[in-house]
Amino acid sequence: MKSYSTLSETMNDLRKEGYIEDFNLRQNCLECRNGEFKVFADEFKVDKYYRFEGESNPSDAAILYAISSDKHQLKGVLVNAYGIYSEPLTDEMLQKLEIRK
Repeated sequence: MKSYSTLSETMNDLRKEGYIEDFNLRQNCLECRNGEFKVFADEFKVDKYYRFEGESNPSDAAILYAISSDKHQLKGVLVNAYGIYSEPLTDEMLQKLEIRK
C-alpha cells in the first residue's frame, strides 16, 4: 500500500480508484448523499484505512477509511478524528471501524 503524507493527497487518489461518496458516521450506520443512502454495518466493508498524525497538534490526527458496499453499489470515504469511541455508536459500528494493529 502506498504511503501518503497528507489526507487530501490520499483522498484524491482514492477518488481516482472510484471511492467517490462522502460518508458521514451516524450512531448505527453510514450515510451519504444527504441521507439518501443509509449503509448499515453488515452492508459495508473497510477496504483500506490510513492514519494521519497531527505534526504539531494531536487533535489534528485522523483516520481515513476507504469503504465499499456491494449491496448499494457504493464506494466512498469516511474521515474520522481519532476517538470514534467518543461518538455514541452501536457495538456493530464500533467493531466494523475498529483499527487492529
